[in-house]
Amino acid sequence: MRTKSSVSIQTQDFDLSREVELLRAADHRVGAVCSFVGTVRDRNAASNARASDPSSPAPILSMELEHYPGMTERAIEAMVDAAHHRFDIFAARVIHRVGLLYPADQIVLVAVTSAHRAESFRACEFLMDYLKTQAPFWKKEQSAQGARWVDARTADDQALARWGIESRNA
Repeated sequence: MRTKSSVSIQTQDFDLSREVELLRAADHRVGAVCSFVGTVRDRNAASNARASDPSSPAPILSMELEHYPGMTERAIEAMVDAAHHRFDIFAARVIHRVGLLYPADQIVLVAVTSAHRAESFRACEFLMDYLKTQAPFWKKEQSAQGARWVDARTADDQALARWGIESRNA
């Protein structure tokens, strides 16, 4: 049984139902569970925007994620602690996969429990905004045209700013 917040960085896939079951197990205070599962897309924002342009990037064949073991977990645990201070939540579960992933593979899970839905939704969104901009991961996309490292997006920095956090990517 897992009744406290936890962070995992792993290569193996995860089971959403099992993770939510463990997160809320035996905690009868829980009235809301909010979860987000991100998956690998077969296109990035740049290729979607220029799909009619023949020079635009080709569909994504795979994505490789790298991280600094230990440092990444500590950084995400600190943001989970911040979520506990900002929102009235009971627990949070963050799983982020690393290694070689393919389109449609699950890449990230954020799940949050609370007494009421509003706090769970807000904390879940807060944690995802952090993960997209501040967590120390490096993504490399592979297409038929070759490999390229993925840069931080301005829209993700703006999403983080609404929580009063300045992006280190700006």
